[in-house]
Amino acid sequence: MTIAAPEKDTKSALKRTPLHALHLELGAKMVPFGGYDMPVSYPPGLIKEHLHTREAAGLFDVSHMGQCHISSESWDATARAIEALVPADVLGLKPGQQRYSQLMAEDGGILDDLMITRLGYDGLEGTAYVVVNAGCKDADYIHIADRLPDGVTLQVRDDLALIALQGPQAVDVMAALVPDARDMPFMCYIGSSFEGFPLHISRSGYTGEDGYEISVPAAQAEALARALLGNPLVKPIGLGARDTLRLEAGLCLYGHDIDESTSPVEADLVWSIGKRRRDEGGFPGAGRVQAELNGGPSRKRVGLRLEGRAPAREGCEIVTETGEPVGRVTSGSFAPSVGGPVAMGYVAAARAAPGTRLNIVIRGTPHPASVVKMPFVPHRYHRPTKSGKSNG
Repeated sequence: MTIAAPEKDTKSALKRTPLHALHLELGAKMVPFGGYDMPVSYPPGLIKEHLHTREAAGLFDVSHMGQCHISSESWDATARAIEALVPADVLGLKPGQQRYSQLMAEDGGILDDLMITRLGYDGLEGTAYVVVNAGCKDADYIHIADRLPDGVTLQVRDDLALIALQGPQAVDVMAALVPDARDMPFMCYIGSSFEGFPLHISRSGYTGEDGYEISVPAAQAEALARALLGNPLVKPIGLGARDTLRLEAGLCLYGHDIDESTSPVEADLVWSIGKRRRDEGGFPGAGRVQAELNGGPSRKRVGLRLEGRAPAREGCEIVTETGEPVGRVTSGSFAPSVGGPVAMGYVAAARAAPGTRLNIVIRGTPHPASVVKMPFVPHRYHRPTKSGKSNG
């Protein structure tokens, strides 16, 4: 499984999240990931953890992710500074809204993907809360800080932990502790508190399910985690199931499905590029992105459904039925909710249409597969309609 691959870090050099002792208490199998000692699974095992998240509510420790504030005296100045780094429409964010985007390289590659939230707290009206990936965060901070104009500053928030609560029952669990969380729309946040300490709660996550990501002072993270785990609907979930959940949801993992060689257009992330930004540019790599938007990329990220039971792993070659190489797998696994193996990868644009028949070479043997629309499992995000009901 890609996400749990051993890294060069020695055990003694690995960092620990504020929930490390709790993971050990719960019997987690720990592995190196992003420079941290992280839980890959718990005694029930990956498949049961995965299915529990799809059916009830799973608790994830994502405190290894990087949290920071980018601030100035006005939102206009902060947003314009961030827009010089990413292709999202940051200026158009309203207080309490968040967006997914990419930190762009000058040649149009992706340095990292990230979440950007416009804060509305008193005294922080000109502040963006940004979450970046663990393995990239130190480089990201340097890259961002070096490119911010005078008057705009970066503050790393290593004093915060981050917990994700995901699944169809997450809303009931969260609302039992914070009632205002029930009516939050997808990709928005509220500020609240629990047992006297502050919480920053966003309705978001990376599983395709409804749920929340909760930023909490590191010293109180264990108390919050125990309170959530005290609900019988909630089970602890490791990185292994997080990987299969996000794969079924068709979501990219940085360093695998997207990296410095891929553009947002190739990666099928055009939806995350603001309409205004597509026309006016103004972000690193805009020339490549605009050219690919207008003329189409030479390759595209696609979903692949394999026949049989053998899973395709990262790096497997994708070929035509006559053996012509057309791409490679970037993520692949047995998908518990699908009941068979699925994969994502890049293929030549001419082979990217849903229904295209291909072969994936696994340990030297071609295995039949078809290009399919993603996600493999429908998203269930909470997007309330005017009637107040969710449209999933």
